[in-house]
Amino acid sequence: MLDFNNTQKAFSSKSQYELYNAYLLFSMMKYQGVVTFFKGFVNVARKVHFPLAWAVKPTLYKQFVGGEQLESCIKTMENLARFNIKSVLDYSAEGGGTKADIDNMYNETLKSIEFAKDHPQIAYTVFKPSGLIDPEICEALARKMFNHTDQVGPDGKPVEKPAYTPTPEEQKEYDSFKEKFNSLLDKAAEYGVRILVDAEDFTCQPLYDQLAEEGMRRHNKKRAIVFQTLQMYRKDRLDYLKWIHEDTKQYGYIAGVKFVRGAYMEEERRLAAERGYPSPICDTKADTDSLYDAALAFTVEHIEDFEMFNGTHNYRSNQYLAELIDKKGLNRNDERIYSSQLFGMSDNISYNMAAEGYNVCKYIPYAPVNRVLPYLLRRAQENTSMAGQTNRALNHLKTEVKRRKSARK
Repeated sequence: MLDFNNTQKAFSSKSQYELYNAYLLFSMMKYQGVVTFFKGFVNVARKVHFPLAWAVKPTLYKQFVGGEQLESCIKTMENLARFNIKSVLDYSAEGGGTKADIDNMYNETLKSIEFAKDHPQIAYTVFKPSGLIDPEICEALARKMFNHTDQVGPDGKPVEKPAYTPTPEEQKEYDSFKEKFNSLLDKAAEYGVRILVDAEDFTCQPLYDQLAEEGMRRHNKKRAIVFQTLQMYRKDRLDYLKWIHEDTKQYGYIAGVKFVRGAYMEEERRLAAERGYPSPICDTKADTDSLYDAALAFTVEHIEDFEMFNGTHNYRSNQYLAELIDKKGLNRNDERIYSSQLFGMSDNISYNMAAEGYNVCKYIPYAPVNRVLPYLLRRAQENTSMAGQTNRALNHLKTEVKRRKSARK
């Protein structure tokens, strides 16, 4: 059994100052009122262009973000590598769907692929497809082209409609999106850099699925370069995983799959209710956990056809994957299998798994302070809502503070 309570290993990379800073930060994030006040303060400050870096950089930013630019993440990457942990650099700037925003996201992702080529500490690159297209046009295209959010029949399945023809404007936007999407995959393949295609909301996901599937067939002949993300809180994703496996046999490629539980649960349920189609989200957390672990088991069982990225903070799923690897007789550092947690969170999982020889990487956001604030606010809210996880983090930090004090006596 992996020991996720070994705080000496979990915080082996943190100085005394960093340890106290993390403890103070998680202590504040326990309280909904503090997070709500901070969110309101940030929103007002952004509207009036009040500088926030002085307040954010030493606190939330330092805990959850690697730096403002790729080069400023090098120290963090090197520090993680000392403990056998690799990195995934994620450009986490968030903005609108303007042409300038789209071009910025595309160009920054290209830079990250080129950067990864020269830095072996990086295990994967990543991008969000929604950053490459106007979100309203993307939703319109996906809804009409894939016909999954309109009328639903008595069997719960979409009612078929005649083929949809995009307007000239929509076709132009789609062509531009597809060109950018494919060029990122092509560049990653050229450099031999693995690339994760993030999953997002249910409405637009079929558009991303289709292009990711085509990318895997094109680039994953000898190893997985392109990785498709499956959000396992969706009821259909285990069946989709099995479909991907059949697809590998038909087209002769190695499937790259990234598993996460999912990040848009309440929004997905609300949209399903408003638009009159069955919710795609599991009814209970237990159902999601069951599907997630079933996906891990299926992939390890057929590992000759897969490479896997296990993106979770869940203790049981990480323990279960370690058991599957050992039971299958695979090397713990088999390059086809990685586990990952977000930078600044669940270090007790990351560092203890890495110490036992399993492949681990940290998802490291980077972006200027003002562009990464929405991400930081979500991290703060996430830790507030997940009281059990926050309390565990605090208890681990407190234990390590006491251990170090005792060791100095």
